[in-house]
Amino acid sequence: MAERPLTLMAVHAHPDDEATSTGGVLARYAAEGVTTVLVTCTDGRCGDGPGGVKPGEAGHDPAAVVAMRQAELEASCATLNVTHLETLGYADSGMMGWPTNDQPGAFWVTPVPEAAARLAELIRQYQPDVIVTYDENGFYGHPDHIQAHRITMAAVELTDTPAKVYWTTVPRTAFAEFGRIMKEMGVEWAEPEEGPQLGLPDDEITTWVDTSKYGAQKFDALATHASQTENIFFLQLGQERFTELMGVETFLRVRDRTGAPTPEDDLFAGLH
Repeated sequence: MAERPLTLMAVHAHPDDEATSTGGVLARYAAEGVTTVLVTCTDGRCGDGPGGVKPGEAGHDPAAVVAMRQAELEASCATLNVTHLETLGYADSGMMGWPTNDQPGAFWVTPVPEAAARLAELIRQYQPDVIVTYDENGFYGHPDHIQAHRITMAAVELTDTPAKVYWTTVPRTAFAEFGRIMKEMGVEWAEPEEGPQLGLPDDEITTWVDTSKYGAQKFDALATHASQTENIFFLQLGQERFTELMGVETFLRVRDRTGAPTPEDDLFAGLH
């Protein structure tokens, strides 16, 4: 019998999240023959409607936004050669403090054991060797990112399946570079003064994966989500500069059964 291919599962909150922090690894490992599984937890209904119209504003139709973002997500997956897309279909909770946080069906108010059980079934089905999701603050405090973290870690405990688990992160030095480029482009940008500091000191990051060879795919995947105004800045960079800025994806390894030394440059170090 042929040996089962290695499998990567990325658990994300919304359509487009897969492109920003893991587009490079999804494209790279697909090209290397790894089975890639994307789990998207919410339907993205709190995203922008046509013309950038926001939830609650005239012209924002949540059902239409869901349909649009599902199509964009499928296009992104095709661009990144994702093997399997699974959508849990919970309602997008919106930003922290929005009234949508507490609406029936919102991901934020879904009991963690309920959602974790559904994710655990997918883990049992696909048997991933590596799982990637967010840290406990959802990287920047978005409720759906936090909830994705919670259900992923709970599902990992339920299944005891993956050899390695990672949380996405960004080196602190990269934020200085972001700020410099934004200033060059005339965009005001500052790290939030309240709440946990974003990213990690460079020396705490365990895993640095060079995905620059797949920068065009990552850029094109993000471009499929061009309806969302927060992506416009990155698209305005152009593919070459975008790849220069976003061509290494970084992670914190939080679970490991391989004994691979860190820092490492491969999510599958110790598994090949």
